Amino acid sequence: MMRSILITGCNRGLGLGLVQHLTQLPNPPEKIFATCRDINKAEKLREIADKSKNVYIIKADLKDFKDYARVVNEVSSHVGDAGLNVLFNNAGVATKFTRIGMVKAEQMTETYLVNTVAPIMFTQAFLPLLKKAAAGKQGLGVHRAAVINMTSIIGSIAENKMGGFYPYMCSKTALNAATKSMSIDLEADGILVACMHPGWVKTDMGGNNAPLDIDSSCGDMVRTVMGLTEKDNGAFLQHDGTTLPW
Repeated sequence: MMRSILITGCNRGLGLGLVQHLTQLPNPPEKIFATCRDINKAEKLREIADKSKNVYIIKADLKDFKDYARVVNEVSSHVGDAGLNVLFNNAGVATKFTRIGMVKAEQMTETYLVNTVAPIMFTQAFLPLLKKAAAGKQGLGVHRAAVINMTSIIGSIAENKMGGFYPYMCSKTALNAATKSMSIDLEADGILVACMHPGWVKTDMGGNNAPLDIDSSCGDMVRTVMGLTEKDNGAFLQHDGTTLPW
């Protein structure tokens, strides 16, 4: 069982759903760190934290790279030498459907910054704590240390049948590539790395026409993450554990 997990972007949507599901496990993590940009606006997250002594809310703006050290230190003060078992890079932004004639450079750079650069740099910042958690254990999985990057099937080049969506699509494809590189770089340290597609979910990002609700997606993702092994290192997974094409 994992003792600790940090999830980014937990004020609503999938991040909030993941926190909720983790608290409801028969043997929940001892420490669940949930980040959000504005704690005052994260009312539902605060309600969960008030009921669950193992939920710690941390203010974090992932575009503020200079503030990462403070976030790491805050987590470190709680986990100590046990380190951090799981980092779930969930936070992200989406843009509306954009054809080549309408896409703007500002959309591309902003989306890439949040969806690709931030997860890479945030993972880098947490490597010391992830390595502490992995030390002295065998195998790969959340019992040791893992990084999960929230991606999307829209980042799959093989499955691209619709075009458009340049900012979001390119940022997620790049995150998938980063996930693969991380899985190679960190395997020797005992850290598993995978990217996960939550499905087309009814969120602010996914819209009301999505076929999957937050509860179902998050329930699947928690079960999949808990069951990750060596064979999943560097994998592109759907919420239910199905392997997706790059």
